[in-house]
Amino acid sequence: MKHKIQSRGLRSEVSPRALDKWNPAIQAAVESTAETITVYGVIGEDWYGEGVTLKRIDAALRAIGERDVTVYINSPGGDMFEGIAIYNRLLEHSHKVTTKVLGMAASAASIIYLAGAERQVASSAFLMIHNCWTFLAGNRHYLRDVADDMEEFDAAMADLYAETSGQTPDSMAELMDDETFIRGKRAVELGLATSILAAGEVTERETEETAQANALKAMDTALAKAGMPRSERRELFASFKSSMPRAAGGGTPRAALTDKPNAVAPDLSASLAQVAAISNLLKGTSR
Repeated sequence: MKHKIQSRGLRSEVSPRALDKWNPAIQAAVESTAETITVYGVIGEDWYGEGVTLKRIDAALRAIGERDVTVYINSPGGDMFEGIAIYNRLLEHSHKVTTKVLGMAASAASIIYLAGAERQVASSAFLMIHNCWTFLAGNRHYLRDVADDMEEFDAAMADLYAETSGQTPDSMAELMDDETFIRGKRAVELGLATSILAAGEVTERETEETAQANALKAMDTALAKAGMPRSERRELFASFKSSMPRAAGGGTPRAALTDKPNAVAPDLSASLAQVAAISNLLKGTSR
């Protein structure tokens, strides 16, 4: 099914609603770099084409080796296919996997969350589940075919939520139809989470990286609402990235174990003044 859908050119997208509500400043208060993976940011391609990917998660797991692993999640979602691949890779890990939602695990990130044998969520955090979201163009025959494929994909996701939680696939499908945000306590009641995460494990850390992520998501949301196609938005962000000087030490990303900046925006040397200038320009064009 995955190959069939992707062969039609379908790519699942971040829900604009989830992106708008996501706060990238929410992170783990303390992270053990030896046994921790952070999923902070867009799943798959982000604004610069380098989000949280299977390649990074796989590298992190190989570095951790034969040990238990904790996965901290604060993500608005992204590419569902990448999320499923990461989910399967975590299931393959030989030792216990614990997943913890700090702020949000939306869409593809909620799938990754299900890979935990123990699944914790902060009382103030949310899961968000919905049907596959995409942008595409084509004639009526093509669009009908893609809709049929998406229906099958959504059913598979409802089955996965149901198998994990013990709820029925129909009840999960109803929540997906409504693009439902599920608070921590409700997630435990539904069986999607196994327990509430201690409040002391979560902090809100305002940094240059999180400020840049907020500016980027604001620009992306404004452009999407203005009708700019995803491909054109990515070209704009790529142009922005290429105009920025590289950070000292070269462009080699750190290991995925502590790859928080790369999960949001890989090149962090740009001044926030540049980001603000582009944001103001886009606000003007979207009026």
